[in-house]
Parts: sequence; C-alpha cells; structure tokens
Amino acid sequence: MPSELGTTAPASDRYDVEAVRGLVARLFVDGGMADEMAGDVTECLLMADMMGHSTHGLAIAPWYLEEIRRGGMNLKGSYEVRSDRGACVAWNGRRLPGAWLINRAIDLAMERIADHGVVTLTIAGGHHTGALATYLPRLTERGLMVQLACSGPASGGVAPFGGTRGIFTPNPLSAGIPSRQDPILLDISCSITTIKRSVQLAEAGRRYPGAWALDAEGNPSDDPRVLMSGNGSLMPVGGLDHGHKGYALALLVEALTQGLSGVGRRDGLTGIAMNTFLQVIDPGAFGGTDAFLDETTWLIGACHANPPRSGLDAVRVPGDRARARVAEALKTGVLLDPFIVAALEPHVHRIGETFPPSI
Repeated sequence: MPSELGTTAPASDRYDVEAVRGLVARLFVDGGMADEMAGDVTECLLMADMMGHSTHGLAIAPWYLEEIRRGGMNLKGSYEVRSDRGACVAWNGRRLPGAWLINRAIDLAMERIADHGVVTLTIAGGHHTGALATYLPRLTERGLMVQLACSGPASGGVAPFGGTRGIFTPNPLSAGIPSRQDPILLDISCSITTIKRSVQLAEAGRRYPGAWALDAEGNPSDDPRVLMSGNGSLMPVGGLDHGHKGYALALLVEALTQGLSGVGRRDGLTGIAMNTFLQVIDPGAFGGTDAFLDETTWLIGACHANPPRSGLDAVRVPGDRARARVAEALKTGVLLDPFIVAALEPHVHRIGETFPPSI
C-alpha cells in the first residue's frame, strides 16, 4: 500500500483508535507528563496518523520519549509571558511540548476573541509541534478562521532558492477556514518535503519520489541521505523551476514566527526549539459572519463542481481527504505502518503492556 513514508512501504494494519490513544497517553504519563499534557501530545500525534500525516504521527512518539529522557523536552512549569497587550501576546515556550503550548494558546485566543475580533500569539522556544492541521478544527468548528505557522530557529536544512546550504526549516504554514459545511484545512511546508520525512526515508533505505534535494554541489538528488550527510539541502516548494515561491513563503514564516516572537536564528539556539505564530480571526468583526460563511461555502462548492481533469474523479479542497481518512479511522481503525508499531513496542513492554492487536 502506498504510504507517506514512501511508495514501497510494507502493508499497514488498522488499530482501534481508543485503544491506541489510551496506550500512548499512558506511555507519556509514565515518561513524566501530566495527564493534560499527555492527552494533548497523544491527540496531536494520533490525529496526524488519522488524517494521513504519518511522518508527524506516532512514528515520532519514540523520539519524544527519548527527548524527555535526555532532558530536551521540558515537562515542568509553564510558559513565560513576555508581552501581553490583550489582542497581541508573546510567550517563551521554555521547551515545553508544542502540542500543550499550542492548545493553551488556542484556549487564550478563544477567551479573548469576543473582545478583540483578532487575537495573535507568538511562542518562542517551544518543543516540537507535530502536524499543524491537527489543531485547526478546534477553531473552525466554532466559526473562527485561524492561521498557524511554525519554524525551528535552532536548525536548518532548506536552502534559499538559488543556494546550496540549508538555512531554513520546512516552515509549515496552515490555515483553517470555516464554512456552512466542512471547513478548508490547509497545511503546507515551504519545502518540497520535510526533514522528518527525509530522516525516515533514509533510515528505511528508501528514496524520494522525485529529485527533492540538492547535494553539496547543488545537484538535484532523489536520495535523502544527501541531507543526512550534513552538506545537502532540501529544495523549496517549486523546486528548480519555481522554487522562488516556496522561498518567499519560508521568509514570511520566518518573520511571523521568529521576527515577531523576538527570538530567531541569529540567537544561536541549540537543541529542539520551535517557534509558533497563531492568529485567530472572528469573521463577525469584519464583513459579518453570514457574509463570510456564504462566500466560503460558495467557493468550496465552486471548486467541488469544477470539471476534473482526465484521470481524476473529482476536485477536492484542502481538508477533504483528511476528513475522509479520519472518518474511516474512527469506523475501521487507524492505519499504522508496521515500523511504527515495532518502534513503539519496546516502550510499551517497558510499562508492562502489549500493543493492541490489529483489527
């Protein structure tokens, strides 16, 4: 079966969502997380698998547990408020789990949105955030529009267009756009692929589906190991022909997540550090909620009604496939690659349990 981790991945099995959710939460609690924190992190990783973002799903749970053991992921205390002007807030994330930080930021935004119409938060120096698309439904289901982006100021790997050395991280940019039916949920990286996916492909001995990387001399390559060598780099979205577009998006995300947070690459950070930009918008504070929902619903309908090109069944909008996958996972179980289960099993055995059987 084709997989986000590569086109030659072994067949995956389905597992009961609630059984997996409970087990993974217990792993994180055993690792030292409080119940709320463990729940947030588990939901982020599991939902990523349910949506089909398998590179940022339970595949990285063992890495999270190792980061806790090493002290790279902080589990104590809370964020530090650096600035708070009501509608504009800046936090120091203190290497706390990104999922917990983003959920607390969403909580705050929802508390204040009625008073301000737009609430914007930056979080500097949190730990890994996971797949940004997993957070969007909390806001779109309340009729709120959301923009969410992150970057890693302590690491690089994506070269600027025309260059050969990594400066940026993949710098994902996401947005949730409500409608009267299902929302638009977009989540894109500014690079063709992600560093996490590259590592997973390299470890599995697989290649990219296309020439997505540059070697040290700037030659296109489909081998993820050129990135692992320390001298290769990922190309921005658009590749050799139109990479200036992904490059421009990367610069935008750098400004939103690092410039506005006050902490960035020039500060020489080390370890795992993720900066986040969250902006929540109430359409009612602008042209009106009804007008907004009428427009977005019309737009989605127009896209769906557009005649598909040869070889495609229908035109989708971002979020359609993820919703279908989540519905299928809830009905028949979450799809997990065998290597994900194998990587989790030693941790599961350590707490005296076994991984749930496949369905």
